[in-house]
Order: sequence, then C-alpha cells, then structure tokens
Amino acid sequence: MTFTRMGDRRPVETVVERDDGVVYAMRGAGGGPDLPHDLVHLLVETELGIADGVWGCVSDGVVWGSMRHVSGRRPPHAGERSDALKRERGAAVMHAEGVADLVERLAAGAEVLPGQVPASGIPRERLDAAAAVLREATARWAAAAPGDTWVLEWPARAATRDRGRAPRRPARASGR
Repeated sequence: MTFTRMGDRRPVETVVERDDGVVYAMRGAGGGPDLPHDLVHLLVETELGIADGVWGCVSDGVVWGSMRHVSGRRPPHAGERSDALKRERGAAVMHAEGVADLVERLAAGAEVLPGQVPASGIPRERLDAAAAVLREATARWAAAAPGDTWVLEWPARAATRDRGRAPRRPARASGR
C-alpha cells in the first residue's frame, strides 16, 4: 500500500496493489498531519495480528465501496467472492474497527471506558504496544512533507500463521 501525505484535510487516496497484481485506489478519511484512517487500521491490525480485519479482507479479495479499480486483471467472479467475504467477515471487520478506534484513543491519551479493554479480547499490554506504534507513526507522519509517501506491506501470511502473536512490523519507507 502506498499512503501519500496530504497538505490539508482532503480525503486521502491510498494505492493498493494486491499479490494478484490488481491495483486499486482506496479513498479514505485523513489528510494533513493526522494519520489516515486506513493507515491506522494497517498499523493496528499488523501489530495485533488481526488477519480478518479491513486489510486482511482486502488481501483476500474484498473490494470496499471506497475502492476504485486502477489496473490489473480481476480474477473471475471477483465481485461474488468479495460479497461473500464481506458477509462471512462482517463481525470480524466490525471488531477490527472497534479495536482500531480503541488503540487510537489509547495512543492519544483519550478517555477509554472501563469495559472497552476487556471487551476487545486483547490483553492490555498488547493494546498499549499497538498504541506506542501509533504514537511513533503519528509523529513521523506529521513531520513528513506533503507529497511524501509511505509504502507498507500487509504481512498476511505472518498474521494468519502466527495468529496468537504479534506479527512482524510492516516494512516502512518514507520519502519520494
């Protein structure tokens, strides 16, 4: 995935190149010095080994409504597969949304309700580690110049194989 630092609060467009060579542009919230929402998901899901969240679904063939096909030949029945995966993983994606929001609030030092950490099903120390990753990324992102890019890779195989452990951190590259 290629995330481009915007100079203002315009929607962020992330370029997603899947392993099958299909390329999409994914439009999401963020912009300016704030981490794009999709980047928050990538960092949290990677750090916590959430293989069936937003990015695991994209890796496996889901095409969200915010995605636009750019290039590459889509596999036969891609639309049907995407729809089936969305149905199968709906609860898991909603859980990943909640965990990403929780970790983002922990990273910002915002209020977290008493039952939210236990409800996540993830030990507090792992959530705190993911929050530390977000804090570091937030500082780096805010310091990046508009137009700079970060290229990150979804570690789907590691996240699936090592489901109980935190996967490797994604490879990071910044600059143009």
